[in-house]
Amino acid sequence: MAKKIYIGVDLGGTKIMTGAISEKGKVLCVPVKIPTDGHDPSERIIQRITSSIETIFDRLEVNINNIAGIGIGTTGPLDIKTGIILECPQLPTMNYFPLQHTIANYFNTKVFINNDANCLIFGETIFGAGKSKKNVLGFTLGTGFGAAVIINGKILNGATQTAGEIWISPYKSGIIEDYISGKGVSKIYKSVSGKDMESVEIFKLAENNDKDALETWKIFGEHLAYAMAWSINILDPEIVILGGSISNAGKFFLKHTEKQLLKNICEVPAQKIKIVFAELGDYAGFIGAAALAL
Repeated sequence: MAKKIYIGVDLGGTKIMTGAISEKGKVLCVPVKIPTDGHDPSERIIQRITSSIETIFDRLEVNINNIAGIGIGTTGPLDIKTGIILECPQLPTMNYFPLQHTIANYFNTKVFINNDANCLIFGETIFGAGKSKKNVLGFTLGTGFGAAVIINGKILNGATQTAGEIWISPYKSGIIEDYISGKGVSKIYKSVSGKDMESVEIFKLAENNDKDALETWKIFGEHLAYAMAWSINILDPEIVILGGSISNAGKFFLKHTEKQLLKNICEVPAQKIKIVFAELGDYAGFIGAAALAL
């Protein structure tokens, strides 16, 4: 067993994934993955978080005294300094909920908290696709749409700790998350085919060369390029990492993203920028959360 054990919790609108890593990023046991049921009362969601952590204790045959730290990456926005979830559309019953304080009190230990997108990209920067890079831009494509910025190896939280909350930025007839997310894929597909379908099914159709599905992912990739272009032009990162469940469809949209992107970024970064996919898979979120405590 590792001398130091770090617990990470990835709290999203759809699922909670909890796991443990060593100080070198090695996953120490099979993680716990359970539904969030994000519209349930906050007490039930907290109970799911604490029980998932306790299950990790059982799997490792340890207790809180053996744990070097607990980190939580949660869908936001949130006040990182106070550990309070703000007005979160994916966790509506936890608006203004003191998540950090509640978990810290329950386990009587220090808890570290940050945005889930920040944690995912932070984990990738330390242990995954961005390893050895200092300046990293990352996007999480899933139930929602998030962004994270790593500057000189540290998470950029911003003046009000909401840096990277790009999902609410205005775009076309709504906000960017309406187009670059799971629901965005469904929206695009309906505009193309006239049919209602979930993003997972649209992915499966694309694998079978369905014309409407392939067109959907092309349009999705072009939308992503606009958000990416603004961010690259402002930040000039070494690398862009794409993570989240929707990134699994990257083979259908990335070439369209890159083609559109190169039309809209400065010449020098256009020659040097690398766009890669997250390497840590579903584990990236809890690994990055645990890394907050390193």
